Amino acid sequence: MPETRGTAYDSKIEGNVIFTRFDAALNWVRKNSLWPMPMGLACCAIELMAAAASRFDIARFGAEVMRFYEQMPEPKWVIAMGACASTGGMYRSYAVLQGIDQLLPVDVYISGCPPRPEALLAGLMKLQEKISRERSFRNQKPELTEKLEEALA
Repeated sequence: MPETRGTAYDSKIEGNVIFTRFDAALNWVRKNSLWPMPMGLACCAIELMAAAASRFDIARFGAEVMRFYEQMPEPKWVIAMGACASTGGMYRSYAVLQGIDQLLPVDVYISGCPPRPEALLAGLMKLQEKISRERSFRNQKPELTEKLEEALA
């Protein structure tokens, strides 16, 4: 009879069995398969390209597939990278939007003009932490969650 240890079953033939919550598994998949939108203004765009290059390698965080906004699957998260995206930068004019948060809800702000690739990676890790704490299934399928709760009660 195989030996069992807590909630993991270790077998040389079948492999490991891990028990977890559905939300935790879904959040793990989401946080490790982010699709950045390559929208940058001059300086920040150069730093985004540097973060995607071999020295900083944003792909090791699961964020290498660049897509435009409508091509991304739901849910979507927003990182405001740099002073221009966060606050309008040095441009105080009626013609310049004073922060993207006036149009989109921002999840993580990265300061700098432009922020270094290390700051972008740190902001990406903050976003991954936020995604890990979400109630993904409940937010995505509230009607199904209610039915399950009623059935279990």
